[in-house]
Amino acid sequence: MPRASRRVPCPCGRLRRVSALTWTALVSLGAWLWLLLCQGFFWRTDVRLPPRPRPPREPESWPSVAVVVPARDEARVLPLSLPTLLAQDYPGHAEVFLVDDGSTDGTGALARRLAESHPDRPDGPDGPEHGPPHALPLTVDTPGDPEPGWTGKLWAVRHGIALARARSDPAFLLLTDADIAHGPDSLRRLVSAALTHRLDLVSQMARLRVHSPWERLIVPAFVYFFAQLYPFRRVNSPDSRTAAAAGGCVLLRTETAIRARVPESIRHAVIDDVTLARAVKRAGGGRIWLGLADGVESVRPYEGLSELWRMVARSAYAQLRHNPALLLGTVAGLVLLYAVPPVAALSGSLAGAAAWAVMAGTYVPMLRYYRQPLLLAPTLPFTAALYALMTLDSAWQHYQGRGAAWKGRTYTKDAR
Repeated sequence: MPRASRRVPCPCGRLRRVSALTWTALVSLGAWLWLLLCQGFFWRTDVRLPPRPRPPREPESWPSVAVVVPARDEARVLPLSLPTLLAQDYPGHAEVFLVDDGSTDGTGALARRLAESHPDRPDGPDGPEHGPPHALPLTVDTPGDPEPGWTGKLWAVRHGIALARARSDPAFLLLTDADIAHGPDSLRRLVSAALTHRLDLVSQMARLRVHSPWERLIVPAFVYFFAQLYPFRRVNSPDSRTAAAAGGCVLLRTETAIRARVPESIRHAVIDDVTLARAVKRAGGGRIWLGLADGVESVRPYEGLSELWRMVARSAYAQLRHNPALLLGTVAGLVLLYAVPPVAALSGSLAGAAAWAVMAGTYVPMLRYYRQPLLLAPTLPFTAALYALMTLDSAWQHYQGRGAAWKGRTYTKDAR
């Protein structure tokens, strides 16, 4: 009798699985190469305000500026931030308007005490051009509860702008958050850039605090993802429709704010900085500039994951316009860009390894900007997974009716 032939297992199924993973890795690599070369060089960190020239080439007459600071329960950070605003080395007239947005921790009273205890600066060795001899004057007021249709921050900004215009009708408005500390020449550099380049809006993304392990893991990636969505070079191009700003530090021409009906036209916005920039760019082709900051820093601590999680989740789904299709597309995109490369690389795929290398390489400049170890670059897929979960949680909170919750207030809609 003939011997039974031994059945050799067909490798087709395994080959198909390997081929599918390889093809997906190739698609991911192609996407990363496109991002590297065609997405406005988002990964570069050299979009900064020019350093103050020496000798300074400055205007003969400096315009007046009102600094508007919305503050809600900020007693923890105010001693580190408000004195830096009061000590601004600005040759023109400038005032600080802190709007206490219903604080329960004594923010307004603390602000007044800080102003009273702030030491006056003597003139510089070569005369008063080295800075005003006194601290900037401070006005503290409260607007009461927001009217329907307003977010609390923009309601406070509206009140601060109204106070400033009633007092002196300033040429510029500096909108800055209560947790932002400014270097002594911050206001001077912002105004100089606006005058020199005829800009309607100048915004710097403050350097966020990076001390705790979770801050090191999440904060640089937060700025990296923001730049990927809104490449600074495209934002700064008059020919581009891309618009964005960083709400912690925005210098805005008053006439532009009036023309764009700010903040009334954006009163619902949870993501107020991006919405503000869009309003300015739409209003007669306003010119805007956005870049990374030197000398403008956030002093707000995020010691644990839960605090960082809330910071991202409160507005992530609003960024997607509360659109389920955009949510699914975003999660799928995160999987393709950030999950596929390491999985494929660990399975022996050269395309996956190459995609992971390109990804890590684009993250290196941001880690350098934040003075973090470059060994964190390959961990970006893990951080991206956290951001995907934060975005899904943001959507879940929205559909549970909790929307964007922040400091005791909940906003369910972002009318952008």
